[in-house]
Amino acid sequence: MLPFKYRNVVDRYLHARRRSYLIKEYVEKHRVRKLQIGSGPNLLEGWLNTDGPLNADAREGQKGVVFLDARKPFPIGDGLFDYAFSEHQIEHLSFGEGVFMLREVNRILKPRGRIRIATPNLQTLVRLYSAKKKSRLQKRYVDWLFDNSKILPEMSGHGRTGCFVLNNAFRNWDHQFIYDPETLHEVMVSAGFEEITPHLPGESDDLALRNIESHARSVGGDKEIDRFETMVFEGRRTA
Repeated sequence: MLPFKYRNVVDRYLHARRRSYLIKEYVEKHRVRKLQIGSGPNLLEGWLNTDGPLNADAREGQKGVVFLDARKPFPIGDGLFDYAFSEHQIEHLSFGEGVFMLREVNRILKPRGRIRIATPNLQTLVRLYSAKKKSRLQKRYVDWLFDNSKILPEMSGHGRTGCFVLNNAFRNWDHQFIYDPETLHEVMVSAGFEEITPHLPGESDDLALRNIESHARSVGGDKEIDRFETMVFEGRRTA
C-alpha cells in the first residue's frame, strides 16, 4: 500500500483527471453551454453544475456536480461557454477573489456570452439600518431573520435592530465581502462585461436565465423576503 502522503497525491491526480473528463464530456455533448458556479443542491438541467471548497458534498464528489474552486484558474478553455450563473456565492469570496472569478468567467465565455450574478444587496441592508422609521417590508425582514434564519446565537434575545441585522449579514454564513449595486457593476465592467442590467430574482430577458435561482426556497419560498435581500445583475462579455 502506498504511504499516506503519496496516496494524497494520487487521489488529487485522479480527481483532476475525472474533472477534466466530465468537463470535456459536457462540452462535447452540449451545443449551448452553461456553467453554474456554486450550485449547492440547485442542480440545473443542461448546465455544467460546479461547486467548491465550501461545499463538503462537492469535495466528496456529489453526483451531478463537478468540483471547481472559483478562487483559482478554471480548468476550462477560453471562449467555450455561452452562459455563466452564480447565486449567493460571490459574497463568500474576498473582494480580490471575487474579481478574479469574474475575470475567469469572462475568459471562458464566448464573445457576447452572458453572465448572471445573484448576491445579497448591501445597499438594502444599510438602508434598513439607517431608516428612522422602517417600512412594512423592512420590519418584516427583521422579524423574519430573527424568527426563521440562522442568526448568530449571541444576537438572539436582544432588541431586533438594524445593527444586529447588518452585523449578522457580515459575520454569518462565512460571508467575506457583500456588494452594493454600484460596486458590483464596477467590478463587472473591470472584468470585461458590458450591457450590465439589474433584474429581479427569477426574471430575465433571456429564456435561458429565467427561474434558475433557488434562494427563495432556502427562505421558505418567501419571494418577498428573497427579493428584499437579493440583487441580480446580468452582463455580456465584450465582443
